[in-house]
Amino acid sequence: MSPEKTPVYLFLGSAGSGRRELLTDLITDGLAPGDQPAVLLPATEDPHPLDASLPPGPRWTWQPGPPALIAVEKPSVSGPLFLVMDGRRNPVDQLEAVKAWLEGNHAAVARVFCVIDCTLASRHPALLAWYDACIHFSDVVLLNRREGVENRWLSGFLEHFRTQHLPCLFETVKAGRVKNPALLLEPQARRLTQIFDDEQDWVVTDLEGGEIEEGAEGDEDEEVLAAPAEDPYLARRSGGRRVKEIPDLADFLDQPEKKNAG
Repeated sequence: MSPEKTPVYLFLGSAGSGRRELLTDLITDGLAPGDQPAVLLPATEDPHPLDASLPPGPRWTWQPGPPALIAVEKPSVSGPLFLVMDGRRNPVDQLEAVKAWLEGNHAAVARVFCVIDCTLASRHPALLAWYDACIHFSDVVLLNRREGVENRWLSGFLEHFRTQHLPCLFETVKAGRVKNPALLLEPQARRLTQIFDDEQDWVVTDLEGGEIEEGAEGDEDEEVLAAPAEDPYLARRSGGRRVKEIPDLADFLDQPEKKNAG
């Protein structure tokens, strides 16, 4: 991350996963003295009792496009920004729009957090694909809402990701707190995606779009094209739909119990 750019922490997670209480913990105990951060919440989410404990910032709105955009004026603060994603909307679409916002506001991702509502995930196995997508983009994964969740399920959930040898950090949350907030806020990339990186892997293709492997011999007169490798979750089919589609989270949320839980 370029030091002259405003650092931005992105927070993924379903509505009701406890993002606000974790933000309070991270900001209170994880930032350097004198930092003046701001939290940018989605305008679509209802006010929450914990909002008053968070450093104030403008709410952002979703503009569906195309292209889809995140609309919010960048606040003038001396510390980092904490941008909370909409807990009911497709996270991949949002992150794609965040990338454009960052580029237009001289800001860069410090880290991406994903807050797991273990109760919700354990009740709906189909959501594993949704969490797969979120964790693909994440540096830190926080396992929250574990009360009443069987250890067998939690072990299986973690094993699913352990076998993928992911670089991101996994940490369990206890009473809304993490062990070392400052360590988790350290702006070191541990995510699989490269969409927020200044330097990305490139692929070389022929004019028909066929990928040419590194070191492969070819016709010296053959024209080739080079471009940054596309993130698998951002790739689209010719009709516009994503190649890797994920479940619609809103179909699984229990709104009467979850809509105001953070």
